[in-house]
This record gives sequence, structure tokens and C-alpha cells, in this order.
Amino acid sequence: MSDSAYAAAGVNLDDADEAKLLIRDAVRSTHTAQVLGGMGGFGGLFAIGELPERDPVLVSSIDGVGTKLKIAFALDCHESVGADLVAHCVNDILVCGARPLFFLDYLALGTMNAAQVGAVVRGVAAGCRAVGCALIGGETAAMPGFYPVGEYDLAGSITGVVARDRIITGAAIQPGDVVIGFPSAGLHTNGYSLARRIFAEVDLHEYVPELGRTLGDELLQPHRCYYDAVWPLLDAGLVTGMAHITGGGLVDNLPRVLPANVAVTLDAHQWDVLPIFRLIQLQGDVNWDEMARVFNLGLGYVLTCRPDAAERVLALVGQHGARQVGAVRERTGDEPQIRVEGLGSVAG
Repeated sequence: MSDSAYAAAGVNLDDADEAKLLIRDAVRSTHTAQVLGGMGGFGGLFAIGELPERDPVLVSSIDGVGTKLKIAFALDCHESVGADLVAHCVNDILVCGARPLFFLDYLALGTMNAAQVGAVVRGVAAGCRAVGCALIGGETAAMPGFYPVGEYDLAGSITGVVARDRIITGAAIQPGDVVIGFPSAGLHTNGYSLARRIFAEVDLHEYVPELGRTLGDELLQPHRCYYDAVWPLLDAGLVTGMAHITGGGLVDNLPRVLPANVAVTLDAHQWDVLPIFRLIQLQGDVNWDEMARVFNLGLGYVLTCRPDAAERVLALVGQHGARQVGAVRERTGDEPQIRVEGLGSVAG
């Protein structure tokens, strides 16, 4: 089949070649001496023989950006979601105590758009550079008839490393531990299906006084990466457990790392419940219990530490806006492991 016939079917190989040229420098900018070979191979090569970790354990995770992409399509703004993807994946393996090594991305489009591809991958590369992670490969696929023209799906997988004796599982969490929370920048990459339904009739370019920016700018606020903030605490051995607040919000993510015999009480008076969440709750008439199961409500990452380490922890991470937001206590019977107090009075 000729290239022109393939193009008529919706796949333009010349556009694909142009996209590869546009992303080449961005991808190469993430490479370290551990990356073997260049772009274009059937597989990315990464040498692990010189890893400094004792008894290294590889940690992997995969995720996407979800329907936040619909906001990017509407605003024709694509670089930020590439960085969001990396931040989400880095935070997920950071929970285990791992540092990132390399990343792979998957981008599938309704039709090949070199400029769009270039913007997305530049964002991915920027996210990788920020944490010293190599972007060693990926896939860009034109799939006419599968995705609408101008739209795409985006996913990524990350691999990191942690020394076996420094893996964080949450098993060390015990009653009396202090809960430290790190602020989010907004929705990050979760809860967009609900937010988009609530704001379906609102112009994304409309300035919203409560937000201090347009709705579109608010909904594209970046998914924060907590690697630089948290890593000094891991180096110092001050952390007993961590949770990335993603799908499932505050209520469903912390129990993923809590031992069965403990529960956590969070006090919403201790952090800023961002205006976007108040707006969603009010306009959507969503009760606060559900809000806490869907959204991060202003806390993007949470960790626990011993009470006698709390002052030192806050001294190390206070510059990142971290605060003491709750406490770990003994669990009674089969009570829920997470209780969020004060949401109605603080945000309502």
C-alpha cells in the first residue's frame, strides 16, 4: 500500500516523521550515561549495574492523565499534561521510597498532529528532567476512527529503585504518629469527570473571581511532584508511611498504607481547602463526604512520622508548605480508618 493510500485512511507517515524530529531533542535531554543506544530502537536500554543502592529493588507504576485531557483539548494546551503524567507516576513510586530511573510514554491520537505530539512530549521530558529520570522510549500511534480528530489518550510507566532495607510500606505506622500534609495545586489529575459535568455550561475562558483566574487555567493547574520535598526526609529516615492522594481522594488513599490496627483523624482546619473545591461542592451540590472520596481537597501528598520527629520534619519541609494535619490513633473495632473533621465549617 502506498503512503498516499495510508494517508487517505487517516495515517500520514510524513507527519509521524515530523513528530519524531520535533521530540528528538526533548527526549535526548533526559538521557544519562545509564541510557544505552539512542531513539528509534524497539526497546529502551538502561544499565543498572552501577546503581548505588544496596540490594536494589525495582519499583514500577503506570498511570494516565484521565479526562483532564478534555480541558487540554478545549484550550489547545498540551505541554502541561505531559508534565502532569510524570509527576503522578513519580509520586506513586515515591510512596515506596523509590527514586525514579526511567520513563516510557504512550500517546495515541485520532490523527497525527506533529505540533501536538511535540508539545506533549516536551512536557513529559520536562517532568523527567526535573527529577533526573530518563525518558528512554515510548509509542506514538495514529488511530483514525478510534479517537476523534484533535484528541488523544496519554499514559506512562515509570521504573525506580529503592534499597530493600529502605522500602516504605506503611507497616511501621503506629498510634501516636503525626500526619504531615503537602499542599496540592488543585485537582491534579483526579475528579475531572465530576468537575467537567458540574462546569459543563461554564466557558473555560471565563474569569472566576473566587479562583482569581479563568476556570480553564484553574483546571489545568499542574499535578505537583513531591520528590524534591520528600527525599531529604527519606534520606534522614524520618518517615513511617506515605500516601499519594489521587483517585479515591483523602478517604480511600491513606488506608492503602495503614496497618489494620490504626486509624487517622485529619483536621481540615489545618490546611487550605482550595477555592476550586468549594466551588465544585457548591455548584454541584456534592456533600463533603463524597468530596473527600473524590478529590484531594488541597492535600496532594501525606506522610506520617514519629511525634518526636515532627518538629525536624516540618523544619525540613515547611518551605514546601507542609503542615501537621492530623494524627494516627488506635483503631476501634471496624470503624473507618479515615475521619476528616471540620470540612463543613472550613469549606462550607
